[in-house]
Amino acid sequence: MSIQIPDLFGILLAVLLLMAAWTDIRTRTISNELNAAIALLAIAFWWIAGEALWPDVALRIGVALLIFALFAVLFMLRMMGGGDVKMIGALALWLPFHALIVMLTVMALAGGAITLGLLIRQRWRPNADRPEVPYGVAIAIGGLWVIANGLLTTPVA
Repeated sequence: MSIQIPDLFGILLAVLLLMAAWTDIRTRTISNELNAAIALLAIAFWWIAGEALWPDVALRIGVALLIFALFAVLFMLRMMGGGDVKMIGALALWLPFHALIVMLTVMALAGGAITLGLLIRQRWRPNADRPEVPYGVAIAIGGLWVIANGLLTTPVA
């Protein structure tokens, strides 16, 4: 078994997702530079994986913009951070539709579990401020799930 170039992109994406999760835990922020790296590497991945500009890449861009817009509404409602919204949009550029649905499902489940854990912890600290959920961790878990299950990389002929 040899590592293919698309697999290397999957590994690089996994590292970037772990970095985002770690910085979100530590500072409750995800940098624009990190989100830009995730987004821009998707373009190189499309080229290496031989994605057709029409309709494959066009659909990914369109769906990513739609996902970004939907989560931007959550940002406007103060339910999600801006870095989280940008990270979801950037990650959506990498994923075919089925993988995106899997990622969003796992992300939602992980986000719910993280939120529940923080709420339970707050229950034991009645004077504590309302917890800020590091949702970048949930996004990273969703992305890592997709990478680990082979839905991201495609065989190169």
